[in-house]
Amino acid sequence: MGEQGGAVRTAGGEEFLGHPRGLWMLFGAEFWERFAYYGMRAFLAVYVAQAFFAHLGAAEAQEQASLAYGGYTSLVYMTGIAGGFVADRILGYQRSILLGGALMAAGLFMLMAPDLTTFLVGLAVIVVGNGLFKPNISTMVGKLYAPDDVRRDSGFTIFYMGINAGAFLAPIVCGTLIGARFGYQWGFFAAGVGMVFGLTVFQFLKGWLHDVGKPPEGREGFGGVAMVLIGALVLVAPVYFLLSKSDVLGGVLIAMMLGLAAWFVVSGLRHGAEQRDRYVAMLLLFVANMCFWALFEQAGSSLNFFARDLADRSFFGLFEIHYTAFQSVNALFIIALAPVFAMAWPRLDRIAMNPSTPRKFALALVQAALGFGVLVLALQLFAGPDGKVHWAWLMLTYLIHTTGELCLSPIGLAMVTRLAHPGETGLAMGGWFLSVAMGNFVAGRMAALVGSHGGDAALGAAGYVTVFQQLFWIGLVMGAIYFVAAPLINRLMHGVR
Repeated sequence: MGEQGGAVRTAGGEEFLGHPRGLWMLFGAEFWERFAYYGMRAFLAVYVAQAFFAHLGAAEAQEQASLAYGGYTSLVYMTGIAGGFVADRILGYQRSILLGGALMAAGLFMLMAPDLTTFLVGLAVIVVGNGLFKPNISTMVGKLYAPDDVRRDSGFTIFYMGINAGAFLAPIVCGTLIGARFGYQWGFFAAGVGMVFGLTVFQFLKGWLHDVGKPPEGREGFGGVAMVLIGALVLVAPVYFLLSKSDVLGGVLIAMMLGLAAWFVVSGLRHGAEQRDRYVAMLLLFVANMCFWALFEQAGSSLNFFARDLADRSFFGLFEIHYTAFQSVNALFIIALAPVFAMAWPRLDRIAMNPSTPRKFALALVQAALGFGVLVLALQLFAGPDGKVHWAWLMLTYLIHTTGELCLSPIGLAMVTRLAHPGETGLAMGGWFLSVAMGNFVAGRMAALVGSHGGDAALGAAGYVTVFQQLFWIGLVMGAIYFVAAPLINRLMHGVR
């Protein structure tokens, strides 16, 4: 049975450990793709500040690097909307992933160049490739399950463990062991090698998927591949432009989100009142998703600079922890806690205590807020004479953020595949990642405020306290709004939990 028009219960009826065998193949492919992404992300903002903006001074370099980082991470997710459309209508999910992964690998190797122009072109190539890869591998996970299969949330949580297993190893290997010792250019190289491994896993084991992700009927030839490749290479130029024009990028993101909302409203009207309501609910949850990632994605920018400049990283006087190692903490907590959450949701459901999807989103926003409250408390009450706080406070923030992430991200991925019309699942998943893109863009602007408020080691912690207090209140208020609005959103979802 083909998957473009609907879902199958399992890939060819074959299961392993209670889930479709294809889930475990996608787990492995995503492991290496996330190794590549988080390997370079672990030191990207700091590297950009040191390599290209150091002449501006510490605070200005941090501000410019945070804007560049936010622009890149938002574009990475923004292109998912086009990638979902291409997979739905032209290539199918499998070929979209292979083509996107090849472009990402090429871009990662380009980051080794010492000049800013080639570096930005490399980032642009990664952005375009990621648009073809990221939303479509998540969509295929959803296609492995029937719409009413209760294992879906657990399957996405297992898949999320694959993401985070790669994310855990990547900063340690690419940043701490390679980049810090031999130069960050070689850290980018290691990330590129990881992407090549991911493509190899996918190519050799894609038979486990059977018909899931094959091209749409009539699109089996290679003409579509050539057309999409040419389009992707043409798209590199405007992405390169947007990487250096933060204000223009913000306008483009807003226009795309409004256009997407209009598309789903019109599509919902075409498919009937129930689908229209579900799309409205999905769009409301996209807003919550954007707010969450605006808070959470401080991890690669302001929290990374915080780890470098204001965390006392002495490990009981034995050695100093390299700041890039803290980029593995979130993934470590995910690996430890994801099985607990995967088991908890079905058990809570059996006793009618499982929070609805909107309530889970509300819990995630509150936890993101509390993470920043912890650091504000630490800076105000427990800073040492040098203005630094013990690294355990940063670990606690990452722990609270991680539990929030587990209430939102895997649940949100599953939610999109259930609320979307079967013929628009890839586009809807692209919309999910567009909302993540909006969050990342806002995260970069917020992180830039730290530098503008004097948040570096030389000037003290004032910028961090000011901005983290603002993030605390934003998360708390948004969480309360979604907690109160949950019954209304549930009604719009028409039985989808």
